[in-house]
Amino acid sequence: MRQFDVPQFIDVEDKIFGPLTLKQFVYLLGGAAFVFILYVFLPLFLAILFGLPVAGFAAALAFYKINNQPFIKVVSNAISYYLGSRLYIWKRGGEGTEKSTAAKIEGPRLEVPKVTRGKLKDLAWSLDVKEKVK
Repeated sequence: MRQFDVPQFIDVEDKIFGPLTLKQFVYLLGGAAFVFILYVFLPLFLAILFGLPVAGFAAALAFYKINNQPFIKVVSNAISYYLGSRLYIWKRGGEGTEKSTAAKIEGPRLEVPKVTRGKLKDLAWSLDVKEKVK
């Protein structure tokens, strides 16, 4: 029987550029290139003013993690959340006060069917009858 080596630590990225992974190196290189372009084309004061947030963002992309998730994934999820459509449904209030069910819909219109107690009883009765007939 032939034995095979099973890869270990497959979720850890390889360090390619010293202590940096390829992704970290690309984020830092892109941030440094953008700051350099700002330095060349803008006065020093404006280059520093706009370069610091860019450098901080590049460093966050390379090193910062939120709940063990890379910062780029958090940013991507935040953008998709803010640009995506959402559905809000309010349910019946407590203490005997009945608030109507309302839906706030962003995006395509969604019809919410009204179901009354009479319709539910009719549906339950028809299901019971069909089960007994079989």
